[in-house]
Amino acid sequence: MTQGQTAVRDPEFRSPKFSTAACIQPVEPVAMAYVPYYEYIVIGCGGVGSAAVYWLSKRAGKGVLGLEQFKLGHDNGGSQDHSRIIRLCYHDPRYTRIVRDTYKAWEEVERESGLQLVYKTGGLDFTLKGGPQEWLMEEYAKAMDAQNIPYERLDGPEIRRRFPQFEVGAETVGLYQADTGLVDAARGNSTHIQLAMAHGATVMDECAVLGIDRMKSGMTMVRTSKGEFRCRRVVVTAGAWINHVLRSVGAHIPVAVTQEQVTYFATPHVKEFTKDRYPTWISHTPDYDFYGLPIHGNTGSKIGIDAGGPWVTPETRTYVPDPVREKACIDFLQKYVPRSLGPIMYSKTCLYTMTMDRHFVIDTLASKGWSDVIVCCGAGHAYKFASLLGKILSELAIDGRTQYPIAEFTMNRPAVTDPNFKPVFYMGKAKPPPAKL
Repeated sequence: MTQGQTAVRDPEFRSPKFSTAACIQPVEPVAMAYVPYYEYIVIGCGGVGSAAVYWLSKRAGKGVLGLEQFKLGHDNGGSQDHSRIIRLCYHDPRYTRIVRDTYKAWEEVERESGLQLVYKTGGLDFTLKGGPQEWLMEEYAKAMDAQNIPYERLDGPEIRRRFPQFEVGAETVGLYQADTGLVDAARGNSTHIQLAMAHGATVMDECAVLGIDRMKSGMTMVRTSKGEFRCRRVVVTAGAWINHVLRSVGAHIPVAVTQEQVTYFATPHVKEFTKDRYPTWISHTPDYDFYGLPIHGNTGSKIGIDAGGPWVTPETRTYVPDPVREKACIDFLQKYVPRSLGPIMYSKTCLYTMTMDRHFVIDTLASKGWSDVIVCCGAGHAYKFASLLGKILSELAIDGRTQYPIAEFTMNRPAVTDPNFKPVFYMGKAKPPPAKL
């Protein structure tokens, strides 16, 4: 077979007609140029996309094609770096309904690969008692109560007793959830891709998607820098480039693309910030939501600001860290976790792609006449859910439905359909937004 062909049945294959007189030579050979066929094509192989390729390959094998415009493992988007928080502690029931399944999805990948991807460190959310963010703590508690997710309420002295790295007092209140931890993002992406290829999937990197077309036969065709491919269904997981792909089918999802960053510090107190001693944490403050993770993948403690960066496009973003936010992180750590500080190892940028209400989009483009195109936007907080989202997308592609509750992630909601919808990001400092991308 030539490159790109698969062992799946081509639905447009026509056997040549033979002369009934000779039954030797074809009298009507197929004239059309051959366009390789796959059952399912995934556009974008970052966190969610690599997972979709993996879960599709478990059921469809060689009938799966993953397309990535950059080299695999690149750091141009949002799914990269050593570690991302994974947690059962969420402020909204649409996520607490599926968080346990997220852990189960990652566990299946770990079993098949033999690699550890998730590390449970325990997780702490904290804020000022009586402060403007304390209401959010109650939202976390209410959402977890509804799903019987266990957690503990901790005051400042108890936080400090358990985790002496934190210099907090009676003015602090917190929630602790024992199953919170981190997932290794770079290893997770690579593992999904490697397992998918083991199941027979084809993955092409440095292969930019130019558009999605409808063939005269009605079949969907994806045009790329490396040729054209036909398929039964397309899954679009293109992150910040989502509308670059969707415009070819007349669709658009209003998103804010922001340039975010994390900073690693070479703490001299390494032993205090290992995964068995130091929890992942989120601190809700009037200016920013700060978050931190223990040492993993290098010897530095990690801190970042959630959704605190400027609005950009994939073309205008830079890879230059913002010294203002870098200093804000230093100031925060000096006040609350001073022993985690040391020389800056490096600061690293990434992109968030957030819907206006900061909730996922998981839906088809049926309203645009493209029911065979499935789209997913992770809204800037999806990596922890990546493997589960890949499984959900595989079920939508193969079965036309999913076992998981995703009705509230439809495209048919005001944040997607109303051009005047006011951005509600919940986390991060509110800023007057520029025009939507």
